[in-house]
Amino acid sequence: MWIQVRTMDGRETHQVDSLSKLTKVDDLRLKITELFKVEPERQRLFYRGKQMEDGHTIFDYNVGLNDIVQLLVRQKMPAVDVIKSKDKEAELSDSDSGCGSTQSESDKGSTHGEVEVQTAASTSAPTNTSELVDAGFGFYKINELVDARDLNMGAWFEAQVVNVTKTTKTPKVEAAEAQSAEEEILYHVKYEDYPENGVIQLLSKDVRPRARTVYQWHQLEPGMIIMVNYNPDDPKERGYWYDAEIQRKRETRTMREIYAKIILGDAGDSLNDCRIMFLTEIYKIEEPGSLGDTPAGSERSNGPECKHCKDDLKKNCQWCNCHICGIKQDPDKQLLCDECDMAFHTYCLNPPLTTIPEDEDWYCPGCRNDASEVVLAGEKLKESKKKSKMASASSSSQRDWGKGMACVGRTKQCTIVPSNHYGPIPGVPVGSLWKFRVQVSESGVHRPHVAGIHGRSNDGAYSLVLAGGYEDDVDDGNEFTYTGSGGRDLSGNKRTAEQSCDQTLTHMNRAVALNCNVPVNDKNGAESKSWKQGKPVRVVRSCKGRKHSKYSPEEGNRYDGIYKVAKYWPAKGKSGFLVWRYLLRRDDEEPAPWTRDGKERIKKLGLTMQYPAGYQKEKENKNEVEEEAATPSKTKRKRKSQSSGIDFIFSLNADTSKTPPGKTPKKSKVEVYKLTQEQKSLIKNDKPNKKVWDEAMESLSLGPKFLNKVEEIFLCICCQEVVYQPVTTECQHNVCRECLQRSFRADVSTCPACRHDLGKNYPMTVNKSLQDILHQFFPGYSSGR
Repeated sequence: MWIQVRTMDGRETHQVDSLSKLTKVDDLRLKITELFKVEPERQRLFYRGKQMEDGHTIFDYNVGLNDIVQLLVRQKMPAVDVIKSKDKEAELSDSDSGCGSTQSESDKGSTHGEVEVQTAASTSAPTNTSELVDAGFGFYKINELVDARDLNMGAWFEAQVVNVTKTTKTPKVEAAEAQSAEEEILYHVKYEDYPENGVIQLLSKDVRPRARTVYQWHQLEPGMIIMVNYNPDDPKERGYWYDAEIQRKRETRTMREIYAKIILGDAGDSLNDCRIMFLTEIYKIEEPGSLGDTPAGSERSNGPECKHCKDDLKKNCQWCNCHICGIKQDPDKQLLCDECDMAFHTYCLNPPLTTIPEDEDWYCPGCRNDASEVVLAGEKLKESKKKSKMASASSSSQRDWGKGMACVGRTKQCTIVPSNHYGPIPGVPVGSLWKFRVQVSESGVHRPHVAGIHGRSNDGAYSLVLAGGYEDDVDDGNEFTYTGSGGRDLSGNKRTAEQSCDQTLTHMNRAVALNCNVPVNDKNGAESKSWKQGKPVRVVRSCKGRKHSKYSPEEGNRYDGIYKVAKYWPAKGKSGFLVWRYLLRRDDEEPAPWTRDGKERIKKLGLTMQYPAGYQKEKENKNEVEEEAATPSKTKRKRKSQSSGIDFIFSLNADTSKTPPGKTPKKSKVEVYKLTQEQKSLIKNDKPNKKVWDEAMESLSLGPKFLNKVEEIFLCICCQEVVYQPVTTECQHNVCRECLQRSFRADVSTCPACRHDLGKNYPMTVNKSLQDILHQFFPGYSSGR
């Protein structure tokens, strides 16, 4: 396999070839040294946010085929002269002492700028008494009870003014101008229920008289600004006090409801359409400077500190008290865990503690980590428990299995049809060739990487691969006998083994039997008289079956069209064990790829072997290394000078098999994709997307790849799939109706593609013409959506 290595600044990228899943990070550093000319000790490698450490394989970090690993180059440390540094240090200390005296002298002078002005009454913070002290400015007096806003969450809390100050700017201006300078009053308040927060400085807009007037039901009207109790996390529970604007009011014989917009602070953030639960506790917002004393005993109640016991002193609670016994006693003997924030009595722990630990951080037994599993800075990663139990961990084999392409994982996924789709995949004609099975999986023709059958035991089989894995298989081209799966002991991480027990009609064997147009018989099998009425199966032939069948391709994997199950039966195989056999016959309008018509069609469509991204480059690099190793030095230099500066371009439409060496391969003419009369009519009717269809029509010359262009153009920007029930916006973008509705429910009424304002009452009319034509191009793509 191969990966891409890119520097953090993105300026340099190189492909690292000849890797395996079992390649060590140490060996990867050596390859990077050859490409980037950076020593291994100066390399810091990152993949998906994790730093890659020596001693581990790239499999440990789940690095996949053609993935990008980032390289951060450490700077070289300059040589430090100890004597010079000491001399410089002495110079700095001398200069610092001189500067210090200068600074102290300058501090004696007055500085211009912002000056704090205080009255005599506010020079020292007064004690918490009921006596009100007038500061001489501002609406509120010292010791007055007010409502103060929390600047982080926007809620209002009961507080007491403990100090009043003001700030004013004193620039060098005339006296008349100085008198008109703006003054800013600061209120130093302390929250009554949260004394641990200390004294907070707030501006005048964040302080107001304490709410004392409760509205009656008949006084409430839509549009009024009120103060309500609301819990954003759990609207049915008691929370904090917020300003709110009444949106609608509803009253029936049995209930009363008020929905309001909760105002979260002064920045304009809000929560719309919130139902207010506590209708008897809706307060009037008092105007600044309004007089009136707060009635005694009228403190508002916020949400309980503990949601489990509701702050009931008579209940034992393991959440707000000791997490073991739950008894509300001995708070001085409780330890608070720095991880889970749960309290524990010292005598409830196992083993109990006699004294409070002197450590700054303390962790309960449930949060304390095993010291043997902690990875300290600079240490290697610990081997996972799952990996240590794998058969490969204890195997004595020296073979590197990690170089198989089945191990690299998919780099993309087929989304135009669901995984349980029967029949052909749109845009994949018969005769399509892929180098590796993982590419077949990416195309959607056969999704498993290794398994030969894709299906569900309660639904049926969707695709098969003929790879010559069973000695009982017989392939005659238009029909073949297929052997079911199972009956082999694959323990110990084996890929294949001899038949060792009887097969049963379960799992994937039953899935293939369900495709036959006859009731399932798990004892004797069955044969369908109308086999063409059965469910279609996509069949892929692999080059591995070449030793048993002349119909298999010489290289890679080939899609051979639709087959159907005619009959299935149990039989004794050559191994002596019972196997299930299936007879499948071809039922496809497209000609078979081994026939003369099929070969001509493949040539017209320009179908050639498809390789993964970067595969050709890796192959070139390998060939160059092999040639250089077998070529004398003079010839090497000559060949290198001749090939420098030449870029080799590989095209899927180019037939390179018959091209003489040294000549540029010629592109074969591809058959134009033909639209039916119905498809042309539907495209013509889709007038809102005329410009987009004009762009798509330019790709008709690409043959089957035209459908890839249509898929790309009509991809929903939200779900990244072909648009379903498409809404064509006034700004000429296509979005799934469900995706657009989800956006509007989140109070976002703009186009997801260009942020054009659509308005809150935008009619989401489905573009019927576009929906019909997409169903023509991608039959079954809307299944399950």
